[in-house]
Amino acid sequence: MEEWVGSIWHQFITRKASTEFEQAKVNFDQVSKSVGIVFRALGGDAVKRVEAANHRDYLSRKSFLQKISGDNQQISLAWQDEDSLRLPEHIAVFPQQELNADLYIWLAVLAANHSGRFKHWAIDNQQLVVDVLNKFPPLKPRYQRLAQAFVKLRPSVEKRPVAEQQMEQAIIDAILSPGSVTEFPTVNYAPQVVFLWLYPSAQAGEQIQAEYADDVEEPEGSNGKKQNKAGRKKSERVESSNSRDGMMIFRLESLFSWSEFANLDRGNDDSDDDDGDRVADDLDKITISKQQDQKSARIKIDLDLPSSSEDDIPLGEGIKLPEWDYRKQQLVSDRCLLQPMLPKDAVAQKLPVHLQKTAKNIQAQFEQLQTLRYWLKSQQQGEELDLNAWLDFHVERQISPTAEKGLYQSFRGNNRDLSCLLLADLSMSTDSYLDNEMRVIDVVRDSMLLFGEALNVVGDNFAMYGFSSVKRSHVRFTMLKNFKESYDDNVRGRIQAIRPGFYTRMGAAIRQASKILQEQKSSQKLLLILTDGKPNDIDHYEGRFGIEDTKQAILEAKQMGLKPFCITVDKEAEEYLPYIFGRHSYTVMLSPSQLPVCLPQIYHRLTAH
Repeated sequence: MEEWVGSIWHQFITRKASTEFEQAKVNFDQVSKSVGIVFRALGGDAVKRVEAANHRDYLSRKSFLQKISGDNQQISLAWQDEDSLRLPEHIAVFPQQELNADLYIWLAVLAANHSGRFKHWAIDNQQLVVDVLNKFPPLKPRYQRLAQAFVKLRPSVEKRPVAEQQMEQAIIDAILSPGSVTEFPTVNYAPQVVFLWLYPSAQAGEQIQAEYADDVEEPEGSNGKKQNKAGRKKSERVESSNSRDGMMIFRLESLFSWSEFANLDRGNDDSDDDDGDRVADDLDKITISKQQDQKSARIKIDLDLPSSSEDDIPLGEGIKLPEWDYRKQQLVSDRCLLQPMLPKDAVAQKLPVHLQKTAKNIQAQFEQLQTLRYWLKSQQQGEELDLNAWLDFHVERQISPTAEKGLYQSFRGNNRDLSCLLLADLSMSTDSYLDNEMRVIDVVRDSMLLFGEALNVVGDNFAMYGFSSVKRSHVRFTMLKNFKESYDDNVRGRIQAIRPGFYTRMGAAIRQASKILQEQKSSQKLLLILTDGKPNDIDHYEGRFGIEDTKQAILEAKQMGLKPFCITVDKEAEEYLPYIFGRHSYTVMLSPSQLPVCLPQIYHRLTAH
């Protein structure tokens, strides 16, 4: 009975204290697509995510009913940082649903024209509004409609303390006449929320983030759980205590809730906490400490790289490559070390039996690309002896000592002036299963084999490489076939020996592949990139850093005269591939199992004209 009465009271007092219009509420999910389009179309950063923001503490004066109910202590506000734009989870500020939807659009327009940093919150927001209305005059009627409706809903100025009356009047004047207020009085409480303006970022500062950036590791493909992207939590960083171990506290008379922080040492807990996501959702603030030891810190030294006896075969000392730092907007020279390698235990093998029938069908399709068959004379290697070249060499040698020239002739199947390099992602995520039998790496392996069979028939000049990485100091670049090699059982054996590697430092691999492809003398040069996910590594290469570096590598490839094209099996690729490659330079395989058949067909389409 007590619980029932308490729940009825809570519902009643919360409803009375609320200032929202529930019947006109618009949720972020309803407008997320249109808001994202507006944000990017009007100048917003194309790579930024547009997400819902969780509630955050906001210390403003509460009404009597709000104090009783505990309502309005936390509010979902609009803000942005370098990675994303966060808009309220829902908006129910106005009694009309159209105005609430318009407010989402207005906030997206503001964010598209603002860096996210403030010197003076109120003055900067005024100037931002002025700049936006001058830049987009058709938005003035919409803003005036929102501003007038919002001011009418503000609590009466006369009912506030004198100091707060001045602040509130300044806020109203700034909303109705942006740019007219240059000074704002100082008060003990923050003003009532101005939903028409942006707020400073709720995240930790850049210095704090950079200090802890190396400590976070998330192996690719290690967890199949869907992450909650609805909102972000407020975070707090603390120094861990000097005690050797944490202490579990239990008091029967006062049980702790999830929100009450106890400095427990959970870093070395060997159990898997399946309730971690649920607990995080219940927390208002997530507190972490740098000093605690994590399980991954104890084992990653042994798991980072296999021993030399089990690893692939390195070729040379490695190649130093630059990397793009989007924060500095410059290419940092010699930042990455790329290590060319050969697959370990690769032996010559025939094409697997299960691919032979498919290979014949694909080869029949590619025969139509053979426009002309002819003998290429005076070659260093070839199928037959070039009698004319041999006779000329024999006569010249009788007259005077003569260096040996090309004495062979090679039968070529076409006169297509084309070179192609296929670069395959061999990161650890390719070890995940597509069904009960096949993994992603199996699909990649079959795709490369059929690709080689197809191009070998048509006679195009091609090469195949794979890549993965462990931080910037070890980018693995696996050679499967170079341009000078013929496609034979040795190459087939290398392809069948590939296995899942580590992470996906795509920028460095693309730069090396571009350099190799540029050296070819063909008039057309196609760089095909086969991947199953976005750029990723464990040393600052997560998120935007990896995406920006990969985009820069693609721009460099295009400047070299290459034609990059990406083929991916990542269903979320639409979120980042258009920014990296361009709208018409990639394709997403909705059915990854069809990749072996579709890869040669995609190549056929790209090169048939």
